[in-house]
Amino acid sequence: MERKFKVLLTRRLHEFALNELRKRYKITVHEGKIPMPKRRLLEEIKNKDGLICFPYDIIDKEILCSAKKLKSISTYSVGFDHIDVNYAKKRKITIGYTPDVLTNATAELTIGLMMDLLRRITEGDNIIRKGKWNEIFGPFDYVGTEISGKIIGILGMGRIGKTVAKKASCLGMHVLYHNRKPITKTGKAKYVSLNELFKKSDVISIHVPYSKNTHHMINSKLLNKMKKSSFLINTSRGKVVNQKDLLKALQLKKIQGAALDVFEDEPISKSNDLVKIKNIVMVPHIGSSTSKTRHIMAEITVKNLILGLSNKKLVYSV
Repeated sequence: MERKFKVLLTRRLHEFALNELRKRYKITVHEGKIPMPKRRLLEEIKNKDGLICFPYDIIDKEILCSAKKLKSISTYSVGFDHIDVNYAKKRKITIGYTPDVLTNATAELTIGLMMDLLRRITEGDNIIRKGKWNEIFGPFDYVGTEISGKIIGILGMGRIGKTVAKKASCLGMHVLYHNRKPITKTGKAKYVSLNELFKKSDVISIHVPYSKNTHHMINSKLLNKMKKSSFLINTSRGKVVNQKDLLKALQLKKIQGAALDVFEDEPISKSNDLVKIKNIVMVPHIGSSTSKTRHIMAEITVKNLILGLSNKKLVYSV
């Protein structure tokens, strides 16, 4: 029975994952422009029972209405705000995602961005490439900020937030956090109010999921509470931060710097004003980009789809 199911992938997965799917289903893999153009997606999904999608694929009500036979969606991501979850659930379409596996990789990137930002690593690389090393011999030239002894404020103490807290503590940082409510087993991390978090922290690290409640949660009101010597890091979701307010804070040097893995609109344009300023480090949404993590994500993505099409409980379901 399973062999009759038709599955659409909006881009290629690892070969082992494709082979597993081919054993069971008739699969169609989009090989062209990424993300898959909406017109083509609307056409291809019409007769499909399963869908494997990615964060940049907008699976909205229009797409789901076109997918009359769709039983299961499996997204290769920890986030699922690109899917109209409410409408999918009304249609009784299962939705699988890949949360836990990204935890360590994203936490490592957060720490890496913090080190880069505070010690001005990318800036130093650019100095050498531009042949300007001979310009920074003074005792006050090209100085960074030591991490040990500084206060990191973690907004959102979920899986990733806890892992960042643990790693930051090992680096000699003091950890404050704000969550919807205080939680147990946080080591030496101390719960504080949102306002206190932004006032006291030397580094703010954002780890909240995106929702209507967190849309533009980080805005001028909170940014203005931060120390002028402080830094902001976002490896969660781009729309949690009001990018215009952040740009203004960086331009006016209300905060010392920022590091972003995520943006309001992705991919960010090279003409965006954030790209033009110096006190920011940017990477192209690579929180999960390790070979180990991506391999496990593919395994879970395929397993979620197989379970969904078999009317069984998913490994991770929305």
